[in-house]
Amino acid sequence: MASSTISGVGSGIDTQSIVKALVAAEKAPKQTQITAQQTQTTTQLSALGTVKGALDSYRSAIDKLKDPSSFSGLSGTSSDEKKAKVTIDATASTGTYTLVVEKLATASKVSSPVYEKGASAVVNDGTQATTLTISQAGVNYDVSVAPGATLKQVRESINTQLQGKGISANVLTDASGSRLVLTSSKMGKDTEITMSGDSALSKDYTTLVEPQNAVYSIDGLKMESTSNKVDSAISGVTLEFVAADPVATTITVAANSTTLKTSVQAFVTAYNALMTTINAQTKVTATGDASTTTSGALTGDASMRQLVSSMRGELLNSSSTVSGANLSQMGIQTDAKTGLLTLNDTAWTKAVSTSTGASDIAKTFTGDTGLIARMTKATASYVGSAGTLTQRTSDLNLKLTDLTTQQDDLNRRMDTLQTTLSAKYNAMDTLVAQLNATSSSVMTTLNSLNNPKSS
Repeated sequence: MASSTISGVGSGIDTQSIVKALVAAEKAPKQTQITAQQTQTTTQLSALGTVKGALDSYRSAIDKLKDPSSFSGLSGTSSDEKKAKVTIDATASTGTYTLVVEKLATASKVSSPVYEKGASAVVNDGTQATTLTISQAGVNYDVSVAPGATLKQVRESINTQLQGKGISANVLTDASGSRLVLTSSKMGKDTEITMSGDSALSKDYTTLVEPQNAVYSIDGLKMESTSNKVDSAISGVTLEFVAADPVATTITVAANSTTLKTSVQAFVTAYNALMTTINAQTKVTATGDASTTTSGALTGDASMRQLVSSMRGELLNSSSTVSGANLSQMGIQTDAKTGLLTLNDTAWTKAVSTSTGASDIAKTFTGDTGLIARMTKATASYVGSAGTLTQRTSDLNLKLTDLTTQQDDLNRRMDTLQTTLSAKYNAMDTLVAQLNATSSSVMTTLNSLNNPKSS
């Protein structure tokens, strides 16, 4: 606060110090209130940011567990992955199967005649456009070949016109020249590609690969597939044929409690990380003395209470489930004070060793009504641009803005008060100076009267 007052010239009193003391006394209560609220609001903003980050991490962690295979409790293996690979989903059941792949499914591939001049060879040397008709499974595609078109240009035209139709064109070149090769993305019999029309490209074309179905057997039962990826032969099991071989491959679907436990432990860890963060921001540290008892930045915050209540509610729902395993039975226990979870190895081993243990545990966590889905839903309203935590953050930022306005208003009022008080004390000092001067003059006159000059 500025002042141009020279203190105490007439009175000898430090009026400027008096003014400063009066202004400071007037400002102190409101300044203390504003500073305290700014500190509290800033601390709450930081705490909310910490909780928001922890909640986002929690949701990301459990989102990775949505895949039913994370809780399948089973694993699929192939005795020779160079011949066949295997993956499973949550509907798979234990079993061992003997697989023999006699033939792989193939896709049709045809080639035009060879052009000695390579990819730049002209394939239509006439003056009129010709038509190349490409047919597959009863569907015809007419491609216009313009006069003077090269092999390369026809390839580009086919790929542009037939994009998404399951047929692609390329130019293959060797010492004898170049040829247009058409390849199907569809496999299996009855997907042959043929070429016709008045274009020279269709004359004497060559079939490079005949399409055929994959031929295989499972436990002696002969089967066929239009693809080398088969997901319907064994329920919940997807087979990928890599090579044909008369020697059998053993496909095994067996219990895998390690994978199941890893996923359950991942959930427990993610949950505990979030709860630990919330606890740190909401806890009260009692010392027995009210003056030294401390509270977290979000102690008593309604949004934190609601969030924790929602999450614990879903745990209770899972503990009383009838469609899956009881959380306590599988070894998941809750600390009454902290709300953190632990996974008891003894109880876990007992639960997973039963005939339906792995399946029951999977049901508890997966599916539309499983714990993962319900936890995701329970926390959804707290995240995102319209979420509760974002709204709380916005409210606190508005409060900080208002406090800044209050601080500016207070500073202006105190500047005005200091200016007013300085003017008053300056006027007083001037009056005192005038009175002192008058007093001095009167005393001089009186002294001269009392001491007349001698003649």
